[in-house]
Amino acid sequence: QVQLRESGGGLVQPGGSLRLSCSVSDGGAVGYAMGWFRQVPGKEREFVSFIRWRDGTTYYGESVKGRFRVSRDIASRMVYLQMNSLKPEDTAVYYCAQKSRFDGSDYDQRTYTSWGQGTQVTVSS
Repeated sequence: QVQLRESGGGLVQPGGSLRLSCSVSDGGAVGYAMGWFRQVPGKEREFVSFIRWRDGTTYYGESVKGRFRVSRDIASRMVYLQMNSLKPEDTAVYYCAQKSRFDGSDYDQRTYTSWGQGTQVTVSS
């Protein structure tokens, strides 16, 4: 099974930026697409963004549109989430996830088959 690993989380002031990275381990297929989700204690995991490996098609959750940008590097098997204009409500554990095939439910975490361990992002002054 493919292994995913996030990095790049940390503490940042409101209005600041962070870039998260997600590596897809060698030996497994990169699959159909990748997603970013986030979760705070006591709440459901929230969809953040999606990117399709083949053509770079992207989607974003409403709360991050215009501030976050997802990208991918096929050769290095990496996915990035550039987060700008960060707000305290962006504080969460961020997860990358792999979607192995198309099934029409790109926003639904249940359609993602592999997950990273998560990286903490804290936005606070």
